[in-house]
Amino acid sequence: MNNFWKTAILLATTVAAAHCLICRRCPVGILNLCLFGSDITCDNATQSCYRGNAQFLSSEGFSLHIRGCLDSDLCGDVLTGNIFGNAYTASFECCDTDRCNGATPVRLSLPMAACAAVCLLWAV
Repeated sequence: MNNFWKTAILLATTVAAAHCLICRRCPVGILNLCLFGSDITCDNATQSCYRGNAQFLSSEGFSLHIRGCLDSDLCGDVLTGNIFGNAYTASFECCDTDRCNGATPVRLSLPMAACAAVCLLWAV
C-alpha cells in the first residue's frame, strides 16, 4: 500500500509539472532584438505568456520590448507612468501556448551589453 501512495504522489507531481507554461523571457528588447533572452517555466499561478511594449513619449519612436510570464488578469492592460522625467505608455499582449510570445535572442558579451545600456540611458 505504501508503494501505491509513493507512485500516486510521483504521478501527480509529474502531471502538475507538465502543465506549466513555457514562455520566452526577454528582460530588455530594443529594435525588435531581445537582449539576454531565454526560456522560462511559469509557475502554476501564471496562465499566460506576454509581449510588452513600452513607448517613451519624449523620445520619438523609442520603445522597449519585454517578454515573460504574466497573470491573465493583466492581459490587455495599458499602463502610463514616468521614469526619470520621461512619460511612457506600456501595453501587454498575451497568449496561452508554449513559447507563443517568441522573441529572437541576441547574445552579447558583457562589454557590448554595458555599451548598449550606456547608449540606451544616454538616448533617453
